[in-house]
Amino acid sequence: MCYNYCKMKKIKVAFFDAKPYDTDFFNEADKKYGFDMKYFSDILTRDNVLMARGFDAVCCFVNDKIDAQVIKTLKRSGVKLIALRSAGYNNVDLKAAHGTLHVVRVPAYSPAAVAEHAVALMLTLNRKTHKAYMRTRESNFSIQGLLGFDMEGKTAGVIGTGRIGKSLIKILRGFGMKVLAYDLHPDEKFAEDTGMRYCGLDEIYKKSDIISLNCPLTADTFHMINKKSISRMKSSVMIINTGRGKLVDTKALIEALKEKKIGSAGLDVYEEESDYFFKDYSSSFIDDDTLARILTFGNVLITSHQAFFTREALSNIASTTLENIRLYFHGGKLPNEICYKCGRKICLKKTKGKCF
Repeated sequence: MCYNYCKMKKIKVAFFDAKPYDTDFFNEADKKYGFDMKYFSDILTRDNVLMARGFDAVCCFVNDKIDAQVIKTLKRSGVKLIALRSAGYNNVDLKAAHGTLHVVRVPAYSPAAVAEHAVALMLTLNRKTHKAYMRTRESNFSIQGLLGFDMEGKTAGVIGTGRIGKSLIKILRGFGMKVLAYDLHPDEKFAEDTGMRYCGLDEIYKKSDIISLNCPLTADTFHMINKKSISRMKSSVMIINTGRGKLVDTKALIEALKEKKIGSAGLDVYEEESDYFFKDYSSSFIDDDTLARILTFGNVLITSHQAFFTREALSNIASTTLENIRLYFHGGKLPNEICYKCGRKICLKKTKGKCF
């Protein structure tokens, strides 16, 4: 049925939260597919969901708010597929989508891109190159206050050993670091091959000099970095978060930074980022008091959810997303479908399989 539908008309795709670089990479990838694509700069919300009326699929990013009401309206508007151009899907009400709309994602656009950015945050915070850069631009060549530490021989705790976590572990092992890792589904073969070791979260908190969050946001991982977990960590520990903002209780992080319990923090994500990230506020002001406060710390480095932002990653995101759309409308299997009934596993059932 989907194949015949595809043959009858040109597939129309509405892109939300689209930036100029999205347009460039998706237009290039679409030369292979020939979809009818329209780009909206707005984030998808209840207020503007009717903009999707008449489209066959919507393509969304991490800050689009795809709740039950949005899903219901999309269905009524004729939309048949939600195609996420991201790996994470915590912004989608999967329970509401189940039996209503199919949801596909990009599970592995470039694990190296995110892992390398995490390491860039670590190195910058450790050796304070961001401060050194500003000093020398003002002809200040003093190195007072820029003291760092050798990463070789230190212990890194990696929470989440999916594709990104594994890529990060390989890099850190290359630095000669000891690596402890936590994952609900340990890959002991990978551990043996790389020389890292799986352990519980408590051991990671107690022994790690650097802790990197590379896990998805779930009910169990929400605010996993909080006052209690921080209290179990080494003094002056470095926290790196390139996962999801709500993995960290920002207010607890601020208190720990004030008390010098946490030595530094590198954040590519923030729990209330949807109102600010990917936008220019340089001529305005930030009215989020928590974000404004954490930006005042010299030992905190915040980047605007750019860990994924490489040419290779954007190219992979575009091609995988459009292939996901093609597979759905041609009635094929959806290897990148997120299936509520199957839990968090990738659903390999056919488009009209038992899950619907």
